[in-house]
Amino acid sequence: MRYLARISYRHRRSVLASWVVLLAALIVLSQMIGGDSRTEFALPGSESQEAFDLLQEHGFANRAGEQAQIVFEAGQGVDDPAVQQAMEAIFATVEEDIDAADVVSPYEPAGQRQVSEDGTIAYAEVNLADRSQEDYRAAGEEIREQTDALGVSGLRVELGGNMFIEEAAFSSELIGFVCAIVILLIAFGSVLAMGLPIVTALFGVGCGIALVGLAARFLSVPDFAAPAAGMIGVGVGIDYALFIVTRYRQELHNGRDPEQAVVRAIDTAGRAVLFAGTTVVISLMGMLLINLDAMRGLAVGASLAVLMTMLASVTLLPAILGFVGHKIDALGLPHRKQREGDTRQSIWYRWSRVIQRRPWPAAIIGIVVLLVLAAPIVTMRLGFGDAGNRPTSDTTRQAYDLLSAGFGPGSNGPLLLAAELPNGAQDLAALQGLSDQLNQTDGVAFASPPLPNEAGDTAIIQVVPTTAPQDEATSDLVEHLRDEIVPPVDAANGLDILVGGAPAGVIDFSNYSADVLPIFIGAVLILSFLLLMAVFRSLLVPLKAVLVNLLSIGAAMGVIVAVFQWGWARNLVGVGKEGPIEAWAPMIIFAVVFGLSMDYEVFLLSRIREDYDRTHDNATAVADGLASTARVITAAAAIMVCVFGSFVLGADPALKIMGLGLAVAVLLDATIVRLVLVPALMELLGDRNWWIPNWLDRILPALNVEPAHDAETPSSERPRSGRIPATGK
Repeated sequence: MRYLARISYRHRRSVLASWVVLLAALIVLSQMIGGDSRTEFALPGSESQEAFDLLQEHGFANRAGEQAQIVFEAGQGVDDPAVQQAMEAIFATVEEDIDAADVVSPYEPAGQRQVSEDGTIAYAEVNLADRSQEDYRAAGEEIREQTDALGVSGLRVELGGNMFIEEAAFSSELIGFVCAIVILLIAFGSVLAMGLPIVTALFGVGCGIALVGLAARFLSVPDFAAPAAGMIGVGVGIDYALFIVTRYRQELHNGRDPEQAVVRAIDTAGRAVLFAGTTVVISLMGMLLINLDAMRGLAVGASLAVLMTMLASVTLLPAILGFVGHKIDALGLPHRKQREGDTRQSIWYRWSRVIQRRPWPAAIIGIVVLLVLAAPIVTMRLGFGDAGNRPTSDTTRQAYDLLSAGFGPGSNGPLLLAAELPNGAQDLAALQGLSDQLNQTDGVAFASPPLPNEAGDTAIIQVVPTTAPQDEATSDLVEHLRDEIVPPVDAANGLDILVGGAPAGVIDFSNYSADVLPIFIGAVLILSFLLLMAVFRSLLVPLKAVLVNLLSIGAAMGVIVAVFQWGWARNLVGVGKEGPIEAWAPMIIFAVVFGLSMDYEVFLLSRIREDYDRTHDNATAVADGLASTARVITAAAAIMVCVFGSFVLGADPALKIMGLGLAVAVLLDATIVRLVLVPALMELLGDRNWWIPNWLDRILPALNVEPAHDAETPSSERPRSGRIPATGK
């Protein structure tokens, strides 16, 4: 690390130029040869995926692609000649101008059920063959231009489907950046010192997002992977640079020249950053255990962002510090102190002593608060949101509401039953009988007659539930069809009828996620426990860290359930209506938060262990360690809360869930966990914190992440613990 720091410092112009070229090259390559992102949660082997594949193979390609709706309302009636003429002209233009588009018009016999009973609402079903997300958006823009040009009095047209989702009018990330700047100004008291973490994070995140675009050429990367990677990358990038710049300023104040200060900062805080970043990447890559293309793409994308910000912190940042030199405190604010004061005079030291005097009440209150916040998690229902969760100003939400008003909520997510017909007309008659039975089934608003393909060897039945796609009753209907309605028809006629469609696909993915989530969480917990045990040579410290972090993540997920599923305070975060929790959300939130929590745990415990090895006084070591690291950890956590929380202000419900979950988890970790539970539990455990059986100590690998001693490290400052040195006071 010292060699890397010296190279970056002495060749700072070349290093900076290399990063500029790298960023520009990656952006250009991403634009030229990068792949298209697409939110597909295909689940090979599931019944819904088999139905999708059957439609693709047997002439129903339009049904297997994206379905959209052109929904219109006319007070004078949709059969008004002026309305009908205008809408039929649009339908004809869509079929003519958009490749592989099939429009089922409400004015045709096949679409006769697409007009409401009162005749004021109707919709055309637009079926597009499978294509890239960019082509879907282009088709959506073309249709939007046609409908915007309508000038018929009393006619209202709304567009339903993902291709019509409107982008946010402003970038909520800017709010997070502004808040981060303010916090860094307060923490550093210097405009120049504040700018260094921001610049470093921007370079790292820019490269990371460009790499996400390149990864999309080889992996299935969901639409929200790039903004999610940006969210995570900005948070950790600013944090890591904050730790290094803090240490650099300390070394300058201790009398070292800029080069020595850079070398020392990278050899201490830089090592801690590499270790911390590695834990985040390990947690994120744990999602590969889910074995789904979309989760694999999300894991790789987020990991690339963290990796690039980590590399920027230990290469680009020391180069920039070489340009800054002694001017790190330039443009200082009035509140800035020239030197750090005695940490034992800080509020953090006094707070730790208060907790240590009454550890039992503090521990009990902290645990009870987290348990209460986590309680809603027992009712968590996994699924996927739809247009009903979007803001009411969005055309897709308005189309959703119009369809619900005119045709019932189930019209927003029909099921598709698909089957091959080896016996031709005989099998078609069996499907007609099934359709008749479905029309008498509770929970079914309408089941179409079987619709065969041109070859007559496959047919589908469209089933419209009485409930909305994300309602629990719709999930129950899918299970009822699969378990009780369809099997007797299959057995009696030798058929293999598959229940597919969007609601069925959501259920299959949610069930799969619920099954593999415990495996994923268990693997990450075990790996993190072993890693911390090897670093700190203790059994109880890593066990406590793992359990408390798991509890804080559970509390964050409980808050998500209360807001997004129960609907508490949903208007404050801009949620259109309550619904299930996105099936991927627990995985990504757990992976990111657990990795970040381990970061803070390592930064704090390494200082506590260092002081304990020097004094053999557990209580003093805990108080001193908390006082030495609390300010920089609190500033880092505050930045992450602002960056993550800013995504709650955006329009994408998926990013809202992720942003709120990550912000709440980091907030709880930096307050209840670090300021209450850690000092209370470590006081209760006493010297037992650092106990480990001799036989286990001998077989564990020696994970030394401390810097090697050299002439630049005075003996009085050399850590005696064999652990990571403190990153800042």
